[in-house]
Amino acid sequence: MATDLELVPKRKRAPGEPCCEPVVYPDVDRHEAERMAMIAKALGDPIRLTIVDVLRKHAGKVCVCELVPLFHLSQPTVSHHLKVLRDAGIVASERDGLWAYYYVRTGALDEIAGWLT
Repeated sequence: MATDLELVPKRKRAPGEPCCEPVVYPDVDRHEAERMAMIAKALGDPIRLTIVDVLRKHAGKVCVCELVPLFHLSQPTVSHHLKVLRDAGIVASERDGLWAYYYVRTGALDEIAGWLT
């Protein structure tokens, strides 16, 4: 089916005149966007997403040694992924002697979940 389009010739705009108006304005400010981007970037890795899923389902504190068998990764690599998640504010940890136990922070994903709905 052919459609006839009306072509409007381009016109040169005056210096300083904007080319067009924004269609919509963002609901988040720059600080919120940077914070949510950090969370999204941390969750953008399949291993980290799976770690969060395991910690969330466990609903308690989990040692790195309990996470290593779930992945074909070394303990230092799993610890690196946990550090990225901790830096993003998604997980927290508590030390007990030599061991660190990780858990998902309460409400850590509420802001990004609320923005997505």
